Amino acid sequence: MKTNISNDAWRARPSIFLSARAITHHFAYTMNLFGTLSLLVFCGFVAAFSSCNTENTASTGLTPKGPRPEWGPSIHNDMLVLIEKLQSLPAQPIESLTPQQARQQPTLTDAVMAVVKENNIPMPAPMVDTMGRDIPVAGGSIHARIYTPKNTTGSLPVIVYYQGGGWVIADLDVYDASASAIAEKTGAVVVSVQYRKGPEFKFPTAHNDAFAAYKWVLQNAASIRADPARIAVLGESAGGNLACNVSIMARDNGVTMPLCQVLVYPVANNDLNAESVKKYANAKPLNKAMLEWFFSHYLNNMSESSDPRMKLVSANLAGLPNTTIINAEIDPLRDDGEALKNALETAGVKVKHKLYDGVTHEFFGAAIVLPEAKDAQQMAVNALKSAWKDVLGTK
Repeated sequence: MKTNISNDAWRARPSIFLSARAITHHFAYTMNLFGTLSLLVFCGFVAAFSSCNTENTASTGLTPKGPRPEWGPSIHNDMLVLIEKLQSLPAQPIESLTPQQARQQPTLTDAVMAVVKENNIPMPAPMVDTMGRDIPVAGGSIHARIYTPKNTTGSLPVIVYYQGGGWVIADLDVYDASASAIAEKTGAVVVSVQYRKGPEFKFPTAHNDAFAAYKWVLQNAASIRADPARIAVLGESAGGNLACNVSIMARDNGVTMPLCQVLVYPVANNDLNAESVKKYANAKPLNKAMLEWFFSHYLNNMSESSDPRMKLVSANLAGLPNTTIINAEIDPLRDDGEALKNALETAGVKVKHKLYDGVTHEFFGAAIVLPEAKDAQQMAVNALKSAWKDVLGTK
C-alpha cells in the first residue's frame, strides 16, 4: 500500500478505507451502492465505532439469515450477521492463496461496512484527525498513521498501536476503526504502525520494526503532541504479540517502559493442538489452517515458533507493565490469552482478563455493530486511563 503524509492527512476524515484498494473493496463488496451516499457513510463510519454508548451491551437487533454454524453454536446474532456478510463477499480461503492474493481479500471490516449501510445505522461525526509519518528502521522505513483527538491542546498521552494480520496480511486501513476509536475514547494520540510483513520480510523483522517504532515515538513525542511519560502499547492478534514483545524489549534495552499494555486476542503460543484451536478449527474469520499458513509465511522455519518472541508463554515476563487481555470465545486463540494471563501472573505481573462470549476473532473493531466490542473497547480505555492516572494523577 502506498501511503504518504498528505494522503494520511486527507484520510483524516473520512478516515477508513480511503486508499485506492480500500475504495475498490468498498464498491465491490458492499451492495454496489455508489455516489454521495457511499461517501457520507465513509465519513462517519469509524466515528460511530468510538461514539456509541459503551454502557449499553444489548443486541443491536440484527437478525441472521441462517442457522448458527456447527463451529459456533453459541455465536450471538449480531456476530453471525457479520460472519454471514463476510461469507457472502467474493472471497477465497486465505490458506489456499498466496500472500499477495490474500491481501486483496475482503475482511471483517468490509462486512461491517456493508451491514452498516444495509441497516442504515447512524454514524456521528468523527472526532479525530490523522496524519502520516515515515519511521526509519533497519534496512528502510515504515509508515505510521497518527490519530489526534480533535479539540485538544497541549501534550497528550500516547498509545503505540499494532495491527493484526498474522504478520502477513492487513494494513492501516483494515484496522483504522480500532485505532480511531481508542484515540477518541482515551483522548490520547494513537500511533498506528505499518510494520513490514512476511514472506517479503521474515521473522523477526516485524518484531524489530515494532520496537523501532516505539523508540521513534519516545524520541519524537514533542512533534506529535505526545507526552512520552504517558506511553502505552496496544495490539490485536499478531499485533498483541508485538505489543508484548515491545514491553519486553524496552525492559531489556533500558528504554522507557510502557505504563500498561492492552493485548487483544494475542498470539502467545505455538500449540496448534490447544483445546481452542481444535474446537474452533473451522471457525470464521480465523481458523486453524490460517494459523499454520501465517506461521509458514512469516517464520524462516517452523522451529522458530518456539522462539520466546513467538511463544510468549515461555518468555521472561518479569517486570512487565500492568496488562489487560481481551479474548473472544469463538476463536482458536482463546487459549493463548488464558495461557499468557497465567504466565504473566506467575511472573508477578498484574493482569486483567476478560473473555467475551458469543463473538469471534476480530470482533474488537466492530463496535458500531457489536455491543461486546463497545464493552471491550471501554475495558481497554479504562485500563489505559487508569495507568496514566496512577502515575501522574491525570484524569
